[in-house]
Amino acid sequence: MSGQIYVFSGPSGAGKSTLIKALRERVPKLGYSVSHTSRAPRHNEVNGVDYHFVDREGFNRMIEKGAFVEWANVYHDLYGTSFSGLIDQVDQDIDVILDLDIQGAKNIREHFKDSVLTYILPPSLKVLEKRLRERDTDDSDIIDTRIESAYDELKSCTWYDYIIVNKDLQKAVGDAESIIRSDRRRTSHAFPKIKEMLNL
Repeated sequence: MSGQIYVFSGPSGAGKSTLIKALRERVPKLGYSVSHTSRAPRHNEVNGVDYHFVDREGFNRMIEKGAFVEWANVYHDLYGTSFSGLIDQVDQDIDVILDLDIQGAKNIREHFKDSVLTYILPPSLKVLEKRLRERDTDDSDIIDTRIESAYDELKSCTWYDYIIVNKDLQKAVGDAESIIRSDRRRTSHAFPKIKEMLNL
C-alpha cells in the first residue's frame, strides 16, 4: 500500500489555503507536505507550518541538489515541493495534500499518474478581486495581474479531475472531504468539470 496524493490548486484569493487548513482539521489523519518558498513570510505565516522560508540562494542550492519533486517560479518567487516531505509520507501509506499552483499540479501529475487534482474557484472573478484587495498584501498592478492570470487559468486547466466553487467554506470543505473519501474507494464522484464552469 501507499498513500494517495491530493493536489489542490486555484488562483490567489480563491481561499484554497483556508480550505486546506479546515480540511486538515476535519480529517486529521491526512498528511501535508509543506512547500519551500523564496518569498518573505506574510503576516501571521509561520516557518515550517505555512511554508519553509528560504532565501533565493538557498532555494537554488536545493534545485541543484535535486531536492524538489516539483518547483516553479510564481510572480518572481520560487515555490517547491521536496521529495523527502512528500515521499516519506506516501511510503507510510499516508494520504498527502499539496497546495500547488497550476504548473506544480502538472509536474506532480507527470511524476504521480494516480494523483488527484482539484481546482478551487471563487464564486466569481469579482469576488476574487474583492478578496485580493481586502487582503492588502499586493499593490494594484500585481492584483490586476493575478486576476488576469486567474482568467487564463480557467481556460487552460480543464485537465483537473474535480472543481470546487468556494462560496461557502464549510460546504467547500465538505466537498473536498467527499472527493477524498470517494476517490480513496475509487468510486465515481459527480463534481462538475472546469469546462462547465467557464461562464463564471
